[in-house]
Amino acid sequence: MPELPEVETVRRSLLPVILHKTIETVELRYERILQHCSPQVFQEKLMGNRFLDLVRRGKYLIFSLEDELELVAHLRMTGRLIFYSDCSIPMAKHTSVVFGFGSEGALRFEDVRKFGTLDLVKRGEYDQIKGLKSLGVEPLSPNFTQASLQALTAKSTAKIKALLLDQRKIAGLGNIYADESLFLAGLHPERPAGSLSDHELSRLHGAIVQVLQDAIGNQGTTLRDYRTGYGQEGSFQNKLQIYGKKGGKCPRCGVHLEHRKVAGRTSHFCPSCQRE
Repeated sequence: MPELPEVETVRRSLLPVILHKTIETVELRYERILQHCSPQVFQEKLMGNRFLDLVRRGKYLIFSLEDELELVAHLRMTGRLIFYSDCSIPMAKHTSVVFGFGSEGALRFEDVRKFGTLDLVKRGEYDQIKGLKSLGVEPLSPNFTQASLQALTAKSTAKIKALLLDQRKIAGLGNIYADESLFLAGLHPERPAGSLSDHELSRLHGAIVQVLQDAIGNQGTTLRDYRTGYGQEGSFQNKLQIYGKKGGKCPRCGVHLEHRKVAGRTSHFCPSCQRE
Protein backbone atom coordinates (compact mmCIF):
# COMPACT_ATOMS: atom_id res chain seq x y z
CA MET A 1 0.00 0.00 0.00
CA PRO A 2 1.34 3.47 -0.80
CA GLU A 3 2.37 5.20 2.41
CA LEU A 4 2.90 8.86 3.24
CA PRO A 5 5.97 9.42 1.00
CA GLU A 6 4.28 7.82 -2.02
CA VAL A 7 1.02 9.72 -1.56
CA GLU A 8 2.90 12.98 -1.00
CA THR A 9 4.92 12.36 -4.15
CA VAL A 10 1.73 11.79 -6.14
CA ARG A 11 0.35 15.05 -4.75
CA ARG A 12 3.44 17.04 -5.67
CA SER A 13 3.65 15.59 -9.17
CA LEU A 14 -0.02 16.24 -9.92
CA LEU A 15 -0.18 19.80 -8.59
CA PRO A 16 1.46 21.48 -11.61
CA VAL A 17 -0.65 19.66 -14.20
CA ILE A 18 -4.26 19.34 -12.99
CA LEU A 19 -5.19 22.58 -11.25
CA HIS A 20 -7.67 25.03 -12.78
CA LYS A 21 -8.37 22.90 -15.85
CA THR A 22 -12.02 22.36 -16.67
CA ILE A 23 -13.10 18.74 -16.26
CA GLU A 24 -14.84 18.22 -19.58
CA THR A 25 -15.58 14.51 -19.23
CA VAL A 26 -15.91 12.00 -16.38
CA GLU A 27 -15.70 8.41 -17.53
CA LEU A 28 -16.67 6.06 -14.71
CA ARG A 29 -15.49 2.59 -15.64
CA TYR A 30 -15.79 0.97 -12.20
CA GLU A 31 -18.74 2.30 -10.22
CA ARG A 32 -17.84 0.56 -6.95
CA ILE A 33 -14.91 2.94 -6.49
CA LEU A 34 -17.49 5.52 -5.37
CA GLN A 35 -18.38 5.73 -1.68
CA HIS A 36 -21.64 7.29 -0.50
CA CYS A 37 -22.33 8.82 -3.92
CA SER A 38 -24.28 7.68 -6.96
CA PRO A 39 -22.62 7.63 -10.39
CA GLN A 40 -25.17 10.14 -11.64
CA VAL A 41 -24.48 12.69 -8.89
CA PHE A 42 -20.73 12.11 -9.17
CA GLN A 43 -20.63 12.86 -12.87
CA GLU A 44 -23.05 15.76 -12.56
CA LYS A 45 -20.97 17.47 -9.84
CA LEU A 46 -17.58 16.85 -11.49
CA MET A 47 -18.27 17.69 -15.13
CA GLY A 48 -17.57 21.35 -15.78
CA ASN A 49 -15.88 21.67 -12.39
CA ARG A 50 -12.19 22.34 -11.70
CA PHE A 51 -9.58 21.13 -9.23
CA LEU A 52 -8.55 24.20 -7.23
CA ASP A 53 -6.05 22.59 -4.86
CA LEU A 54 -4.71 19.21 -3.79
CA VAL A 55 -3.60 18.39 -0.25
CA ARG A 56 -2.64 15.22 1.57
CA ARG A 57 -3.86 13.99 4.95
CA GLY A 58 -2.21 10.76 6.03
CA LYS A 59 -2.61 8.42 3.06
CA TYR A 60 -5.59 10.36 1.67
CA LEU A 61 -5.53 12.84 -1.21
CA ILE A 62 -8.07 15.67 -1.00
CA PHE A 63 -8.92 17.54 -4.20
CA SER A 64 -10.61 20.90 -3.65
CA LEU A 65 -13.32 21.67 -6.21
CA GLU A 66 -15.59 24.59 -6.97
CA ASP A 67 -18.97 24.80 -5.19
CA GLU A 68 -17.36 23.99 -1.80
CA LEU A 69 -16.84 20.35 -2.77
CA GLU A 70 -13.93 18.00 -2.12
CA LEU A 71 -12.99 14.77 -3.83
CA VAL A 72 -11.25 12.43 -1.37
CA ALA A 73 -9.13 9.64 -2.86
CA HIS A 74 -7.48 6.67 -1.19
CA LEU A 75 -5.17 4.51 -3.29
CA ARG A 76 -5.39 1.47 -0.96
CA MET A 77 -3.25 -1.44 -2.18
CA THR A 78 -2.61 -0.87 -5.88
CA GLY A 79 -4.25 2.43 -6.84
CA ARG A 80 -2.50 4.94 -9.09
CA LEU A 81 -3.46 8.49 -10.02
CA ILE A 82 -1.60 9.33 -13.21
CA PHE A 83 -1.81 12.37 -15.46
CA TYR A 84 -1.57 11.76 -19.20
CA SER A 85 -0.85 14.76 -21.39
CA ASP A 86 -1.41 12.55 -24.44
CA CYS A 87 -4.90 11.07 -24.28
CA SER A 88 -4.17 8.79 -27.24
CA ILE A 89 -2.05 6.57 -24.97
CA PRO A 90 -4.01 3.32 -24.57
CA MET A 91 -5.95 3.08 -21.34
CA ALA A 92 -4.72 0.57 -18.77
CA LYS A 93 -6.96 -2.47 -18.42
CA HIS A 94 -7.75 -1.74 -14.79
CA THR A 95 -8.66 1.95 -15.15
CA SER A 96 -11.50 2.87 -12.78
CA VAL A 97 -12.12 6.57 -13.55
CA VAL A 98 -10.92 9.09 -16.14
CA PHE A 99 -11.20 12.84 -15.64
CA GLY A 100 -10.77 14.37 -19.08
CA PHE A 101 -9.48 17.93 -19.56
CA GLY A 102 -10.11 17.99 -23.31
CA SER A 103 -6.96 18.88 -25.24
CA GLU A 104 -5.14 19.48 -21.92
CA GLY A 105 -4.84 15.83 -20.98
CA ALA A 106 -6.54 13.50 -18.51
CA LEU A 107 -6.20 12.21 -14.97
CA ARG A 108 -6.71 8.44 -14.70
CA PHE A 109 -7.32 6.38 -11.56
CA GLU A 110 -5.85 2.94 -12.28
CA ASP A 111 -6.25 0.11 -9.79
CA VAL A 112 -5.48 -3.57 -10.42
CA ARG A 113 -7.07 -4.90 -7.24
CA LYS A 114 -9.92 -2.37 -7.22
CA PHE A 115 -9.68 -1.47 -3.52
CA GLY A 116 -9.16 2.26 -4.12
CA THR A 117 -11.96 4.64 -3.18
CA LEU A 118 -13.36 8.05 -4.07
CA ASP A 119 -15.63 10.14 -1.84
CA LEU A 120 -17.36 13.37 -2.87
CA VAL A 121 -18.15 15.54 0.14
CA LYS A 122 -18.85 19.09 1.18
CA ARG A 123 -15.61 20.81 2.12
CA GLY A 124 -14.33 19.56 5.46
CA GLU A 125 -17.27 17.23 6.12
CA TYR A 126 -15.53 13.91 6.70
CA ASP A 127 -17.97 12.17 9.04
CA GLN A 128 -18.72 9.48 6.46
CA ILE A 129 -14.99 8.80 5.91
CA LYS A 130 -14.09 7.21 9.24
CA GLY A 131 -10.45 6.61 8.43
CA LEU A 132 -9.90 10.25 7.49
CA LYS A 133 -11.85 11.75 10.35
CA SER A 134 -9.93 9.78 12.99
CA LEU A 135 -6.37 10.41 11.71
CA GLY A 136 -3.68 11.30 14.19
CA VAL A 137 -0.83 13.81 13.95
CA GLU A 138 0.98 14.40 10.66
CA PRO A 139 4.60 13.29 11.23
CA LEU A 140 6.04 16.01 8.98
CA SER A 141 4.00 18.81 10.54
CA PRO A 142 5.12 21.22 13.29
CA ASN A 143 2.66 19.44 15.59
CA PHE A 144 4.80 16.29 15.54
CA THR A 145 7.35 16.93 18.25
CA GLN A 146 9.22 14.76 20.70
CA ALA A 147 6.72 15.93 23.32
CA SER A 148 3.76 14.84 21.20
CA LEU A 149 5.39 11.46 20.58
CA GLN A 150 6.00 11.11 24.29
CA ALA A 151 2.33 11.85 24.97
CA LEU A 152 1.30 9.14 22.50
CA THR A 153 3.57 6.52 24.02
CA ALA A 154 3.25 7.37 27.71
CA LYS A 155 1.98 4.41 29.76
CA SER A 156 1.16 2.52 26.56
CA THR A 157 1.59 -1.25 26.72
CA ALA A 158 1.25 -1.54 22.92
CA LYS A 159 4.30 -2.66 20.99
CA ILE A 160 6.01 0.36 19.47
CA LYS A 161 5.62 -1.05 15.94
CA ALA A 162 1.87 -1.43 16.48
CA LEU A 163 1.62 2.14 17.76
CA LEU A 164 3.48 3.50 14.74
CA LEU A 165 1.08 1.68 12.42
CA ASP A 166 -1.99 3.02 14.22
CA GLN A 167 -3.31 5.76 11.94
CA ARG A 168 -5.26 7.25 14.86
CA LYS A 169 -1.93 8.03 16.51
CA ILE A 170 0.39 9.00 13.63
CA ALA A 171 -1.00 9.53 10.14
CA GLY A 172 0.60 8.02 7.08
CA LEU A 173 3.16 5.58 8.48
CA GLY A 174 2.95 2.02 7.18
CA ASN A 175 5.03 -1.14 7.36
CA ILE A 176 7.96 0.04 5.24
CA TYR A 177 8.68 3.28 7.03
CA ALA A 178 7.90 1.97 10.52
CA ASP A 179 10.55 -0.75 10.03
CA GLU A 180 13.07 1.69 8.57
CA SER A 181 12.48 4.25 11.33
CA LEU A 182 12.82 1.70 14.12
CA PHE A 183 16.06 0.41 12.60
CA LEU A 184 17.51 3.90 12.31
CA ALA A 185 16.51 4.58 15.92
CA GLY A 186 17.91 1.23 17.12
CA LEU A 187 14.63 0.09 18.67
CA HIS A 188 13.13 -3.39 18.63
CA PRO A 189 9.63 -3.42 17.06
CA GLU A 190 8.20 -5.33 20.04
CA ARG A 191 9.37 -2.92 22.73
CA PRO A 192 6.40 -1.67 24.79
CA ALA A 193 5.84 1.91 23.65
CA GLY A 194 5.59 3.13 27.23
CA SER A 195 9.03 1.74 28.07
CA LEU A 196 10.97 4.10 25.81
CA SER A 197 13.23 6.59 27.53
CA ASP A 198 13.39 10.27 26.60
CA HIS A 199 16.60 9.62 24.70
CA GLU A 200 15.04 6.73 22.78
CA LEU A 201 11.98 8.83 21.96
CA SER A 202 14.26 11.58 20.68
CA ARG A 203 16.03 9.08 18.41
CA LEU A 204 12.72 7.67 17.17
CA HIS A 205 11.24 11.10 16.47
CA GLY A 206 14.28 12.13 14.47
CA ALA A 207 14.37 8.80 12.63
CA ILE A 208 10.73 9.03 11.55
CA VAL A 209 11.18 12.53 10.15
CA GLN A 210 14.47 11.68 8.43
CA VAL A 211 13.22 8.48 6.82
CA LEU A 212 10.05 10.11 5.52
CA GLN A 213 11.91 13.12 4.13
CA ASP A 214 14.51 10.90 2.46
CA ALA A 215 11.78 8.75 0.92
CA ILE A 216 9.95 11.78 -0.46
CA GLY A 217 13.23 13.08 -1.83
CA ASN A 218 13.53 9.81 -3.74
CA GLN A 219 9.91 9.91 -4.94
CA GLY A 220 8.82 7.04 -2.72
CA THR A 221 9.31 3.29 -2.78
CA THR A 222 8.27 1.20 -5.78
CA LEU A 223 8.22 -2.47 -4.89
CA ARG A 224 5.54 -3.38 -7.43
CA ASP A 225 2.54 -1.19 -8.25
CA TYR A 226 3.27 2.33 -6.99
CA ARG A 227 3.92 5.08 -9.53
CA THR A 228 4.19 8.86 -9.27
CA GLY A 229 1.58 11.14 -10.81
CA TYR A 230 3.64 11.03 -14.01
CA GLY A 231 3.66 7.23 -14.08
CA GLN A 232 7.30 6.92 -12.99
CA GLU A 233 8.75 4.56 -10.38
CA GLY A 234 10.16 5.84 -7.10
CA SER A 235 13.75 5.01 -6.17
CA PHE A 236 13.79 4.72 -2.37
CA GLN A 237 13.59 0.93 -2.68
CA ASN A 238 17.28 1.14 -3.57
CA LYS A 239 18.02 2.76 -0.20
CA LEU A 240 15.97 0.54 2.12
CA GLN A 241 18.12 -0.68 5.00
CA ILE A 242 16.16 -3.66 6.30
CA TYR A 243 12.61 -3.74 4.95
CA GLY A 244 12.10 -6.83 2.78
CA LYS A 245 15.67 -8.02 3.39
CA LYS A 246 14.77 -11.52 4.54
CA GLY A 247 17.91 -13.63 4.72
CA GLY A 248 20.11 -10.58 4.40
CA LYS A 249 22.66 -9.07 6.74
CA CYS A 250 22.42 -5.90 8.78
CA PRO A 251 24.05 -3.04 6.84
CA ARG A 252 25.34 -1.67 10.13
CA CYS A 253 26.80 -4.69 11.98
CA GLY A 254 26.63 -7.62 9.55
CA VAL A 255 24.43 -9.82 11.74
CA HIS A 256 21.72 -11.78 9.92
CA LEU A 257 18.41 -9.91 9.95
CA GLU A 258 15.32 -11.45 11.49
CA HIS A 259 11.61 -11.03 10.87
CA ARG A 260 8.43 -11.86 12.73
CA LYS A 261 4.77 -10.85 12.80
CA VAL A 262 4.07 -7.72 14.82
CA ALA A 263 0.61 -6.16 14.79
CA GLY A 264 -0.32 -8.52 11.97
CA ARG A 265 2.50 -7.32 9.73
CA THR A 266 5.88 -8.84 8.91
CA SER A 267 8.49 -6.80 10.74
CA HIS A 268 12.17 -6.78 9.83
CA PHE A 269 14.84 -5.99 12.40
CA CYS A 270 18.43 -6.55 13.43
CA PRO A 271 18.66 -8.64 16.64
CA SER A 272 21.97 -6.97 17.48
CA CYS A 273 21.28 -3.30 16.69
CA GLN A 274 17.66 -3.50 17.87
CA ARG A 275 17.85 -5.50 21.07
CA GLU A 276 14.59 -6.84 22.48
